[in-house]
Amino acid sequence: QVQLVESGGGSVQAGGSLKLSCAASEYRYHMAWFRQVPGKEREGVAAIVAGGAATYYADSVKGRFTISRDNAKNMLYLQMNSLKVEDTAMYYCAARTSWTVYWSRAAEYNQWGQGTQVTVSS
Repeated sequence: QVQLVESGGGSVQAGGSLKLSCAASEYRYHMAWFRQVPGKEREGVAAIVAGGAATYYADSVKGRFTISRDNAKNMLYLQMNSLKVEDTAMYYCAARTSWTVYWSRAAEYNQWGQGTQVTVSS
């Protein structure tokens, strides 16, 4: 099992930027970022395949967020620009061993980090 630890969350004004990081104990996993607000289901934000050659984004973040990974450092990143109030959520790093097209389904992932809070104010 891979261990995942997120960092980089915080408070920022609308229009600002944050970069989330996820330290993984190993790199051979397909990985993703999810977010969740109280009372709502966990939402897939972005995903990246194990080798880093392909990335996927939710429509709500396309053009503003960038997912990347550095396998030499066992790190996953989410660069978030032009942040909106509606981006406020707990953000989670997730990993899975097998790839399917259902990258945004939380049930597809069996390893999760503890989450890092992102708060965007107007």
